[in-house]
Amino acid sequence: MIKLRYICLTAAAAVIVTLSSCSSTPTAENPSAPVASPQATEAVSNNGHSGHGGKEKININSAILSELDKFEAKLGIPALSNKIQANRPYGSPEDLVTKKVITQEQFDQIKDQVGVQEVVLTGEAKDVDYMSKLSLMKGHLLVAQELLDQNQPKQAEPHIGHPVEEIYVDVEEQLNERKVKEFKTTLVSLQDLVKSSPKDSKVKTNFSSSVQAVDGAIAALPADQRSKPGFVLQVVNELLDSANSEYGAAIADGKITAPIEYQDSRGFVVYANDLYKGISSQVAQADPEAHKAIDASFAELIKVWPSAIPPAKAVKTANDVTKLVKTIEENSQKVVGKSNAQAQR
Repeated sequence: MIKLRYICLTAAAAVIVTLSSCSSTPTAENPSAPVASPQATEAVSNNGHSGHGGKEKININSAILSELDKFEAKLGIPALSNKIQANRPYGSPEDLVTKKVITQEQFDQIKDQVGVQEVVLTGEAKDVDYMSKLSLMKGHLLVAQELLDQNQPKQAEPHIGHPVEEIYVDVEEQLNERKVKEFKTTLVSLQDLVKSSPKDSKVKTNFSSSVQAVDGAIAALPADQRSKPGFVLQVVNELLDSANSEYGAAIADGKITAPIEYQDSRGFVVYANDLYKGISSQVAQADPEAHKAIDASFAELIKVWPSAIPPAKAVKTANDVTKLVKTIEENSQKVVGKSNAQAQR
């Protein structure tokens, strides 16, 4: 399987890049879309044309599983995300049909959201992308730790595996560029140990080493950047976007039918909330109303995941979660917009 290394996480650096063709701008369908920076990305399209659709497209050549889960949730096809990943690369969106990943009828339902464009990020957009991927790793590890603490190693296994199986390859190039010490081996060792000897005392030590390695990679970014509200809010929105997709794939008929996706979304929301707490006082000072809306939405979101073990009945519907996530995104954009305006003065 060929993995393309260029991947765009869409809220980066006050630019949302549509994976089909062009940078998005605010529209009636997407009122919170930030204004694109001309130096934020360099994009090479494999589609041969430019478009201006209102919906962001997902790059099926490089999107991580949590992004591809949007298609899985939309079409209701179990394990579709893995199937899309396994059949890479794609020369065009229509290859999903020619490679028999989905039928033509199914493709017609999602074709406006499918893209194959390669996007090379630069500047702050690249930093947001880097921090967002590492934050997804943190979310996975947070929920894995909870499950291990509850003596549920089988349930913890996939969340230890996801960082190395789904995300590391997409951030590896940036890790090398930033001279971050390789830690894939550490993650793999932890995964193997939890599978073979979950009660071994080394699990705790290896787990701490894995978390420290991710934290060390995050620390490769300047400290002042990691504490800047405009930057952190973009990362928070990336985490929430992934959490929203995972939660949508986790529930059906008001019940949690996919525990792994439920747990993934919990980890992402918990870490997003932690990140927001670190800048909340600055946001409250810059825009009290935006802070109030974000804080209240997070309080409601946290209730959706009462524990790492899924409840029998979903606390909120997927639409409820989407509304809360959008409220946070819209109010975050107000803060990001003010931050950008002040920086240009």
